[in-house]
Amino acid sequence: MDRYIGLDVHASSCTLAIVGPSGRKIGSQVVETSGRALTKALRAIPKPRHLCFEEGTQSAWLYEVLSPHVDELIVTQPTRSRGPKSDQHDALALAQSLRQGTLDTIVFKAPRRFTRLRALVRVHSFLVRDVTRAQCRVKAMFRERGIPNAGKSVYSANERATWLRRLPTPTRAATELLFAQLDSVQQLKNNAEQDLIAELGRHRISRILQTCPGLGPIRTARLMAIVVTPHRFRTARQFWSYCGFAIVMRTSADWVRKDGSWVRATMNQTRGLNPRRNPMLKDVFKGAATMVASSQGQNEPLHQDYQRLLESGTKPNLAKLTLARKLAATALAMWKNEEVYSPDKYRTPTLTPG
Repeated sequence: MDRYIGLDVHASSCTLAIVGPSGRKIGSQVVETSGRALTKALRAIPKPRHLCFEEGTQSAWLYEVLSPHVDELIVTQPTRSRGPKSDQHDALALAQSLRQGTLDTIVFKAPRRFTRLRALVRVHSFLVRDVTRAQCRVKAMFRERGIPNAGKSVYSANERATWLRRLPTPTRAATELLFAQLDSVQQLKNNAEQDLIAELGRHRISRILQTCPGLGPIRTARLMAIVVTPHRFRTARQFWSYCGFAIVMRTSADWVRKDGSWVRATMNQTRGLNPRRNPMLKDVFKGAATMVASSQGQNEPLHQDYQRLLESGTKPNLAKLTLARKLAATALAMWKNEEVYSPDKYRTPTLTPG
């Protein structure tokens, strides 16, 4: 008899709820959040075992530790709970959803692939955001004194003294501390970037993907860390949806009376791009499309296709979306086939928007 197990995970404790094939609750227990305790609790449950828990800080570690001890392990996106809420209630809801097959979003996990690269990509993205925050804090010190500071010259070590002299003495010391924070975070970001590029070079597929227009080492590293394997996606359209390039279509009251019969109502069905996507992956291909569309990519045939779309009357945002979709489909095909980029093979004669 199958056992469906929901696991509600917290820092110090986990709550297990077990239901049978009919949906009847078989039992529940509280277990310490440790690999040994959780493994022991799972082994005490008769096979076959089906386990489900929500995506979170510890989900990758739990997947790696617990997957050998269950017949099926699914990680799902957290959902907003309505009504009563407790650890036992949440664990039971996960177990019932697993039994019924009604889990909304299943999270892909591959903890043993590109492990170091994925960790470095994560830390590098944190440090990039920290540098941006430090820069905004520095500019805010000048802005609150009414000193215009457009551009990047305010961050320059050579011009820093000139900028500091424009501040009153009480504010100057505090701003020097913020400059010191910016310098330290910037150095950490540079070190992380060097480690990231060195780790990226260890993987042969990275050199293939970097031949795709607009994909440099940082974007390639992020692409590999997020996707892990291209065979997750059967078609380019599925990959577009994951990147946030799919169009949401919604209608209501589709039919109206006309001349005694029902006909489809004419209405705008599009609601923009899908909001459920991987934001970092969307940023990768938006940045690549921006580079190809700019003057930096004038020698690239895809840049010429982009210009033709603009000349034919396509709005710039839709033309760039079309270009980003093409780059995403190209990178996916290159990865699957392990082939370097070739304009003749991976470029259609004419890009079509939408």
